[in-house]
Amino acid sequence: MQILAIAQQGLQQAQNQVNKAAQGIAQTSMNGAASQAPSDTVSLSDQMVSLMSASNQFGASLGLAQTANEMEKQTLNLLA
Repeated sequence: MQILAIAQQGLQQAQNQVNKAAQGIAQTSMNGAASQAPSDTVSLSDQMVSLMSASNQFGASLGLAQTANEMEKQTLNLLA
């Protein structure tokens, strides 16, 4: 079913966004530890927004997958 493929793609994109934000946070933390001062607090804010966006995307994609599952069940019930 194409709807499930779209939901899966959304979940993968959200995971990639989380991974990218985690790498950005780790790099900012390492740069701050090396200089003994926070190097860029704006970057951390950007990464947090990215994580929140990924969370919203993950939830929406999961809802889409659940809806597709319910639609499939209803279609099978109609055909039975």
